[in-house]
Amino acid sequence: MLEPSFLLGQCLIGLTAASFLFLVASGLSIVFGVLRVLNFAHGSLYMLGAYGAWQIMRWLGPTAEGFWLAALGSAVGVALVGGVMERLLLRHLYRREELYQLLLTYALVLIFADVARLLWGTQQLSVSRPRSLDGGFQVFGTMVPHYNLFIVLLGPAIALGFWLLLNRTSTGRMIRAAALDREMLSALGADVGRLYTVMFMAGSFLAGLGGALITPVRGIVPGMDVEIIVEVFIVIVIGGLGSLWGTFLGAVIFGQVLAFGILILPGFSIFAVFALMAVILIVRPWGLLGRPLAD
Repeated sequence: MLEPSFLLGQCLIGLTAASFLFLVASGLSIVFGVLRVLNFAHGSLYMLGAYGAWQIMRWLGPTAEGFWLAALGSAVGVALVGGVMERLLLRHLYRREELYQLLLTYALVLIFADVARLLWGTQQLSVSRPRSLDGGFQVFGTMVPHYNLFIVLLGPAIALGFWLLLNRTSTGRMIRAAALDREMLSALGADVGRLYTVMFMAGSFLAGLGGALITPVRGIVPGMDVEIIVEVFIVIVIGGLGSLWGTFLGAVIFGQVLAFGILILPGFSIFAVFALMAVILIVRPWGLLGRPLAD
């Protein structure tokens, strides 16, 4: 069990899971950091991204570029759904208690779940890996699939891209200003409502992209939205709600604890993750890299 090839294989499994989780969790963390909205329906957007990618693949047929067009098209479609959600529903709840937001977004979870069952049924669906990333290569005796390596590298690339956007551009300065004081930014003439819609669509895009990209390695089934939202909340609790790098760190910790915890406690691997979350909530309730919320 301590051979380098075995440890590398487990580490790769953990990093792959972490990258998928970061794609989805970063969208939720960004939405909360800017809009202060706890979107429980974020997992439903992830589910729609997966079903959307499968549907577009059915329309396009087996082509070399089909998977990438399906993933991008599905993510864009989910972003549009998110924009409609923000404009028509969530915008009216910004100044209300979080309980109203949770109730509304939970209702959306139930609606999206029924819509998915109506359109695609209850059977398990799957999507083949893209031909350009089929196969793998050997590292220390461990087979590393090309697709897994792509996912592992995609997570840090997205984190770095968002960090540069938030800290090195004028748009990023407006986003950070909106997160700190919406009224002041609006008084200065900025269109805060439009900014909120764009950020919610960006978060929805990441959720849809995560759902589309996970289809070659995980089955598309009803209920996947609830499963992912639980894992996403664990990630952002560990890393810190509203912190991009905290979300990245939380995803890496979650993935590695899950990958190696199954070796120590095979029947209780998920218990180790919940135990870690409980300890962090007791010692540092705002997460490893998060900040305490102002009263």
